[in-house]
Amino acid sequence: MSRPHRLHHRHAAMSWAPPLLLALLLGACGREPVPDELPGAASEPAGAVRLLAEHVRRNDLQAFARDALPAEEHARLAEAWAEGRSRWPLTELPLDEQVGPMLAALSVPGSEQELRQAFDRQLAGQDAALRDAARSLALFGTQYIRTQGDYSDEERAHYVQVVAALSAWSTTAPLGSRDRGHAAIDRLAAAARATGLPGDEALAAAGMEESLRRLGPFAAALKEVLADYGLDLDQSLADLRTGLVEEDGDHAKVRVHYPLAGAEIDTTVSLTRRNGRWYLTDYLEHAASLLAEPAGAPATGAPALPGLPAPPPAQPPDGPAAGR
Repeated sequence: MSRPHRLHHRHAAMSWAPPLLLALLLGACGREPVPDELPGAASEPAGAVRLLAEHVRRNDLQAFARDALPAEEHARLAEAWAEGRSRWPLTELPLDEQVGPMLAALSVPGSEQELRQAFDRQLAGQDAALRDAARSLALFGTQYIRTQGDYSDEERAHYVQVVAALSAWSTTAPLGSRDRGHAAIDRLAAAARATGLPGDEALAAAGMEESLRRLGPFAAALKEVLADYGLDLDQSLADLRTGLVEEDGDHAKVRVHYPLAGAEIDTTVSLTRRNGRWYLTDYLEHAASLLAEPAGAPATGAPALPGLPAPPPAQPPDGPAAGR
């Protein structure tokens, strides 16, 4: 079943601000400091969450897909990928369903020059405007997540806090830096070409497993770009801790805590046991929704955060865009 309340305008920003886009798609939440090890850290449900986080830290997207869902759902989603009906598991990660258009834009020969020019027109030197846009997005995003969209209660609590955390990060991140922007474009364009996946048709032809294998280094490059902007996701994942809140039969709730963008992330996630293994309940529900969609439906996935606002207006030649 399609998701009528999802926003699709964020793809308009893909070509000019991939670092900011990736950051704004990430989920995180929380404030409270916690001890070095959470109660119930050795439990199977808590370990299942850490395992997925470690796969992401290692950029092993194939392993993430293997352990995120039972084998039957995994196989059916691989078929849906080849048919263009799904881009799972990218829809559970910062690499969302717009990865095809982003790869296409970055992979074009000579794309760096055009993207640099677009960055200079739209973003270079526009730190104040970008911070204002981030604050506006935080207000809009919070209201949207609380009242709209197809989110679980845990996702709503999670995403409201991530918008606040990343909005705070954006007030100090050098998003308008011309040097950093150009370096990010060069790095991402090279990484996109190295995948050999210049768009959705190539992703479908390669299949889910092979696409995920090739996208691992691209995910690493994206994280390196974000680290250059002061958002070290690998450190966040390395410091992630989990603990068992409760376990009742085939259902469990796990506390997840890690640092992100200067905030202490603290949230809970629900898990369900299938055939002796634990899986995130939201992932199971997202998969069920995807697999229930009719053949020919466009690729969809987990509910995403709202899209970016429009870029700030271009400055005249003698305006701020002329500087760094």
